[in-house]
Amino acid sequence: MFIPKWLLVLIGLLFTGLAIWTYLLVSDRNPLPFPDRGSRIFSASSPEAKDAIVTLLSQHDLNERVQANSSGILRSIMWDGTIINHSPPDMRKKLGGAVASIGIVANDPVESANSAANFLRSRGFEAEVVLDVEPELPIAFVTTNAMLGTVLNFRKHLIHFPAPGSTRE
Repeated sequence: MFIPKWLLVLIGLLFTGLAIWTYLLVSDRNPLPFPDRGSRIFSASSPEAKDAIVTLLSQHDLNERVQANSSGILRSIMWDGTIINHSPPDMRKKLGGAVASIGIVANDPVESANSAANFLRSRGFEAEVVLDVEPELPIAFVTTNAMLGTVLNFRKHLIHFPAPGSTRE
């Protein structure tokens, strides 16, 4: 049976691509933005502290995927979706001093944030929707006394964000 060389090459490339893709998925390094399960965001006390934490995490196989800095916020997005950032004092003030956040993917971040705030209020907690933290990004925050030092943020899927300006070296 005759098999053309180009077909063998194509099959080899497909097999190699599938093997690489499988390796990336198994090692928790999915190169696509799917699925987007949200994020867990932790704030460092200074830009130097952020760099130290990112380096420490990489020593334990939690590597930086990309830096997505905006509006004075230094943001390192790790391969598992964890975000280590350093925010300017005015941003922390808008969020009531919160230093951590749980990011939740939502089709309509403002509507979802209002719904979450109403839910928390119905349970007896204080909750406020904050929209002006990062006006250029589709994110709505909920501050609440149901969590200590942590806010909820509702955001659109990653594909709706501006492309990150990677400053990685």
